Amino acid sequence: MKNEQRDIYNSILKYTSLFGVVQGLVILFGLVRNKFMALFLGAGGMGFNALLVSMQNFASQCTGLGISFGAVPRLSEFYERGDEEQFVYHIKVIRTWSVIAALLGFVFCIVVSPLMNDWSFNWGNHTLHYAFLGIAVAMSAITGGEMAVLKAKRRLGTIARIQVATAVLGVLLTVPLYYLYGQRAVAPAIVLIAFATMMVTVAYSYRLQRLQLSFCRECLKEGMDMIKLGVAFVLAAAVGSGAEMVIRSYLNLEGGLGDVGLYNAGYMIAITYAGMVFSAMETDYYPRLSGVATDIRATNETVNKQMEVSLLILSPMLMALMMLLPVLIPVLFSKEFLPVIAMAQVAVLAMYFKVMTLPVAYITLARRRSKAYFFLETSYFVVLVIAVAVGFRLADVFGAGVGIVVAHIFDYLMINIFAYFCYDYRCTWTLVGYAVVQFAIACVAYWVTCNTDGVTYWMIEAALTLVSTAYSLTILYQKTHLWEALTRRFRKNR
Repeated sequence: MKNEQRDIYNSILKYTSLFGVVQGLVILFGLVRNKFMALFLGAGGMGFNALLVSMQNFASQCTGLGISFGAVPRLSEFYERGDEEQFVYHIKVIRTWSVIAALLGFVFCIVVSPLMNDWSFNWGNHTLHYAFLGIAVAMSAITGGEMAVLKAKRRLGTIARIQVATAVLGVLLTVPLYYLYGQRAVAPAIVLIAFATMMVTVAYSYRLQRLQLSFCRECLKEGMDMIKLGVAFVLAAAVGSGAEMVIRSYLNLEGGLGDVGLYNAGYMIAITYAGMVFSAMETDYYPRLSGVATDIRATNETVNKQMEVSLLILSPMLMALMMLLPVLIPVLFSKEFLPVIAMAQVAVLAMYFKVMTLPVAYITLARRRSKAYFFLETSYFVVLVIAVAVGFRLADVFGAGVGIVVAHIFDYLMINIFAYFCYDYRCTWTLVGYAVVQFAIACVAYWVTCNTDGVTYWMIEAALTLVSTAYSLTILYQKTHLWEALTRRFRKNR
């Protein structure tokens, strides 16, 4: 039984690390692109890019019809059964609906572009920029359908290669544009990235199954079940994208594009980049949780083990990130972004609450309670918008960082209380102990960032990071075959 438990932890650790590495490579190339963007465009240019990307994501969520999510279960069923005829037919259905979604996205951007210009800017006319995004939204819809095909066929390696390839192309294609044309290149660069992503994806997908479309009534009707399945998840994602767009529009109107750029940089490095540990959850953890979703005891065990490993892996990374932000911000962006250090450091604390929230939130997905999922996600994003807006009004960009932490605390309490009463979820005292120790270390580290500087700062922060790392490694050593695996690798290399 003990070996079985260790094997479970080993599996979680393996896939969390594997997909984390892939996501880390994608993030690395994103950092390079953002560095050049910061140098060539400045904070204002990055803010302009953030506004357009928010609009692109919002339009994609509103018009994507949930194809990238809703198409996977049925396709996977036919693939596992070996029903090649139905599998090929439903690929045709997915691709047909993807074309429809692409047209909807293109028209949507053109129709709402005047409204978005009035809402987001109090200077200039950017209607054409928003309308131009319709091309990127249309291509993203095509990409989403093809990604569903690759997921259903379990081509995880292919998906990883696509992500890395498009990240590299994103750097190679856009940096020259930023250098030559400055802010005028922002909208074309977004479209170019969407085009590169679509072309790389279809190159792999069409190799597996040649392109076929059918707009007959039977084919369109067949896709309705797929659309209904993804609606709640699409709406929740659209609310999230809309919330980010509202926040950035508010910061632009209340402050300026420079404030949007600072907020975006801080959010990116403290929230998005640290979130690479969570990249394994959709690919590995979610299917495992779905398999035991009706078994309360097995669900609790699966959630708690995932949370333990994620917390122990993420905590030392967060400590190192908090410590190194005074160096990373000017290196990854420019000295213009130094005011965002304080915001990013406090926002790092939000990730401790996220790692204690996300695995529990997946229970609702595994139970397929789409309405509950939509309600929970919407509630969080409403609080996020309010908290960031109030924080920014009171303390500028630093206050926005505090607002992010407040929203994550709210989300943690809401999700865990909901799961406690609705799913009989129970967090183990062992996990609580790990969380208390790691969060206490983080709080001390944050106090150090606010009250010390110079050599004292670096010595204490480095010591606390080592303590957090040693604590995590000790626990992982006890629960997994980590040490044996490292020893074997060392001996093999000799």
